[in-house]
Amino acid sequence: MKALVLAGGSGTRLRPITHTSAKQLVPVANKPVLFYGLEAIAAAGITDLGLVVGDTQAEIEAAVGDGSAFGLRATYLRQRAPLGLAHAVSIARDFLGDDDFVMYLGDNFIVGGIDALVERFARVRPAAQIMLTRVGDPSQFGVAELDADGRVVSLAEKPAHPKSDLALVGVYLFTPAVHAAVAGLKPSWRGELEITDAIQWLIEAGLRVDSSVISGYWKDTGNVADMLEVNRLVLESLEPRTDGRVDGSELIGRVVVERGAVVERSRVVGPAIIGAGARVEASYVGPFTSIGAGCVVARSEIEYSIVLPRASIDGVGRIEASLIGHDVEVTPAPSTPRAHRLVLGDHSKVQISS
Repeated sequence: MKALVLAGGSGTRLRPITHTSAKQLVPVANKPVLFYGLEAIAAAGITDLGLVVGDTQAEIEAAVGDGSAFGLRATYLRQRAPLGLAHAVSIARDFLGDDDFVMYLGDNFIVGGIDALVERFARVRPAAQIMLTRVGDPSQFGVAELDADGRVVSLAEKPAHPKSDLALVGVYLFTPAVHAAVAGLKPSWRGELEITDAIQWLIEAGLRVDSSVISGYWKDTGNVADMLEVNRLVLESLEPRTDGRVDGSELIGRVVVERGAVVERSRVVGPAIIGAGARVEASYVGPFTSIGAGCVVARSEIEYSIVLPRASIDGVGRIEASLIGHDVEVTPAPSTPRAHRLVLGDHSKVQISS
């Protein structure tokens, strides 16, 4: 079996962060979300990896390399534009050959891995197997309708009137039968080749499509709120460790201070992680906070936030529920004149107290 991981897309819901960084490399607990997926694939016994990449190929390739760090052999497959999941399967046709494969969306996060899913698929071998989860607003997802025996009878992509609350999670398993389905597709109203249409083709061709409702935790980390929630979940499993220097400070609960980091005259309440080479001085770092490598937090308070590498926060009263990008500088505004001075990227969202 092979793995096809989708690591393209423009990440519009995470702008302005994704103007300069691939969405799959935004970190949770100081590790890119893509890496959790690659680790899950390797843990399932899969070694051949196809990475579908777009405009951020150079960044993805620099981070993943040849895949050997994850126990994988990586092949990079360029998709000229994000034209749909089924389009990604079509451009990977030569790489996939006649092998079964798992398709994994690189910005998805699943607790518990995919070992059991892969084992069951290899044993039963339906034409396709999908993972589902119950959601509050299914019209934002691909939606499955099941019969009384749990077999998939229909699928629809972002339907206006969903037939169930069962949304497709970003993990799919296929036999080579899917290639005939993909070859016969036409673009949807969104201008994309939809994987839901390919699976529906398999159903209408009388082939078996199985599903399982995920019992663990799943998130599509496509927006800031979901990134922060996944960060919270991962930090909950931290084992406390101090590899850096802590002077005149208080560490409470599950706190990791990575190698080369310095915490001085500060209070850190876990779960929290202070990245390699970061400096926390005369500050408060609250629960569910990830401070990236090389960051500086001085004379400030921050909680329930993700700070990407080399950012600096100095003299700020309090920050919470925030995602702060690479090399950002956050400082207090001058007390006079009383005005706000802003330099903001496209699609930014700013809240200013009156």
